[in-house]
Amino acid sequence: MRALHADTGYLLYRLGLRSGQLFNAFLQESGLRLRHYAVLRFLATSQGALQRELSDRLGYDPSAIVGLVDDLEKLGFAERRPAPEDRRSRIVVLTEAGRAFLRDTDEAGLHVTNDLLEPLAPAERETLHALLLRIAQPDSRR
Repeated sequence: MRALHADTGYLLYRLGLRSGQLFNAFLQESGLRLRHYAVLRFLATSQGALQRELSDRLGYDPSAIVGLVDDLEKLGFAERRPAPEDRRSRIVVLTEAGRAFLRDTDEAGLHVTNDLLEPLAPAERETLHALLLRIAQPDSRR
């Protein structure tokens, strides 16, 4: 029988848990959680997104997205607006307050990542990032 730590999938799971714990602890003061932060980060790279697009791209249940966007709207970090192509649909956009929040948390987020990856040399961090990115891409399974 293989040892638990010999299983790569289990190690990835543990790394994800640890990363989530560190990021959630860092975000705790703001009242947000990692899922909120992920929505904000995604919105920062777009001109807005339909809620179903957020659900698809982030891998969250559609009902969870509704609650996350509600929370972000209450804080003034995001807002729902009519979609330019279909005014019956609503897109979620990052507000200036949301952009400011991300700018203010960039350094602290980098600190969390550095703490998590502290055992690795800079070149190893780059390699790990490239490998995880390749695995995480939906079209990478060739």
